Amino acid sequence: MAQKSLKDLQAEVDAWIRTVGVRYFSELTNTAILTEEVGEVASLMARLYGEQSFKKGQEGSVEDLAAEMADVLFVLICLANQTGVDLGQALARAMDDKTGRDRDRHADNPKLR
Repeated sequence: MAQKSLKDLQAEVDAWIRTVGVRYFSELTNTAILTEEVGEVASLMARLYGEQSFKKGQEGSVEDLAAEMADVLFVLICLANQTGVDLGQALARAMDDKTGRDRDRHADNPKLR
């Protein structure tokens, strides 16, 4: 499968919403859905990589985690589209900010050695 740019993903999600999804949920509804989806990622992380165990009869996998992460990305893209945010540009700015701010901070952190 070919990799897609964030701009391509934003366009793909927008096309899907307008054809299959009928319309975007409100920004507030999508924020609540995003919180729910992040919680599902957190739950799987706690059980797959943390000390918490699955309930009897439940199980999870890295594939389940990937699906939940994709759900987070989908809703985040919806919110970006709704609010006029270009995620590619936003991430590029964030990476520049983090690089400038944290260039020495992490390298000098003895906890990371």
